[in-house]
Amino acid sequence: MTHAKRFYIAGEWQAPDSSAHIEVENPADEAVIETIAAASASDVDRAVAAAKAAFGEFSRTTVEQRERWLVKLLSIYNRRYDEMARVISLEMGAPIDFAVAAQARTGQGHIEAGINALRTFRFRHSVTGGTVVREPIGVCALITPWNWPINQIACKVVPALATGCTMVLKPSEVTPLSALLWAEMIDELDLPPGVFNLINGDGAAAGATLVAHPDIDMISFTGSTRAGSTIGAVGAQMIKRVTQELGGKSPNIILEGADLHAAVERGVRHCMANSGQSCNAPTRMLVPQNEYAAAVEIARDAANEIRVGRPDHRGNHIGPVASRVQFEKVRALIRAGIDEGATLVAGGPDAPAGLERGYYVKPTVFADVHNEMRIAREEIFGPVLTMIPYRSLDEAIAIANDTPYGLAAYLQGDAELAQSVAGELRAGMVSLNGADQSFEAPFGGYKQSGNGREWGAFGFEDYLETKVINVAA
Repeated sequence: MTHAKRFYIAGEWQAPDSSAHIEVENPADEAVIETIAAASASDVDRAVAAAKAAFGEFSRTTVEQRERWLVKLLSIYNRRYDEMARVISLEMGAPIDFAVAAQARTGQGHIEAGINALRTFRFRHSVTGGTVVREPIGVCALITPWNWPINQIACKVVPALATGCTMVLKPSEVTPLSALLWAEMIDELDLPPGVFNLINGDGAAAGATLVAHPDIDMISFTGSTRAGSTIGAVGAQMIKRVTQELGGKSPNIILEGADLHAAVERGVRHCMANSGQSCNAPTRMLVPQNEYAAAVEIARDAANEIRVGRPDHRGNHIGPVASRVQFEKVRALIRAGIDEGATLVAGGPDAPAGLERGYYVKPTVFADVHNEMRIAREEIFGPVLTMIPYRSLDEAIAIANDTPYGLAAYLQGDAELAQSVAGELRAGMVSLNGADQSFEAPFGGYKQSGNGREWGAFGFEDYLETKVINVAA
């Protein structure tokens, strides 16, 4: 890409202060497709200083001005939509049809939801004796992962812009090309210089420096629970606001009397989508004991029907996982499941036939799993499903909640019963019978799945401070 070896700082594409760089791989064939600059501490300082300098002016812009910028951003994004899909497919291995229909769509959806939220959001309202005012929090550090790259970028940048904050974005070094393309779109907006800044680099250097910077007022992080814990500790020491969307190990409860074939097939496909690289994927399927054997057969057949193929091929299939690090982690956990005594029903650690080069993983299903196994407790982040039997609804709820995570949960079966059970599940998002989530609904979880909420108007809250102006009678 034209700007791969530069950073977007203060409204310009600027050269880095050092020669450090990172090679970006195509996970489909392990070829290096780009070399990006890696930010030094001085690069981070420049980006934060630009954001700090821009905050005073930008925080005083009107809602109408910010709405016009977002409407223009949507127009630009729509014009470059197919380009975004191609870049995501190249850098993280999403099959091109999936990249067009799902990955690139998320960026568009979050801009649309942000515009709609901004048009109705109340930044001032009266209370007895005064007025409550919602004001932008300041300079925000936005750190995003690689699995849904433009999704997490858009759902952080859009509310920051909408609320009048300035920001420094550090995307994942695994998928930086979509972020560079996003920065090119932002550049077309003619925002005041320094409102949006982009640096590249890894978490240990650029990310850690950004998080600990004294002029950062708020940190929004999406990634692993381990990294989130570290960031949270740094934020706590400096009394920064920290919001996090972290890991998940989401249960999918098949209720007694559900259409077993439809429910299990739907659960398998959902788990395997995006090659299993979704924090809210339904990776633990809980099935009534008396239907368990039949469910395992259905899951095996459904997994074996899922094709694995190259990202540039058209059609309905899954691609590779996004990096060698992830590839080795997924295969290691599949081997751990076998070693722990789970029954390998489909897939396994070996590469699919004909796809020995690249980071391809077979759709894998384990049966005879109990909730103390590593494959039932750790976030695998690959196309791996664990199936667990239950003897009563109370036991199913207990198993579902027996996890350090609480991002999402799924229920299949009678709608009235599912509504009742949803209230018993310790998760931030519960989907019934395959329901999708709107871009205007709050995205986030309980427990070690993070804190705060993103998407739509709910995503505005963490970028705002609350002030009350009291007036004497």
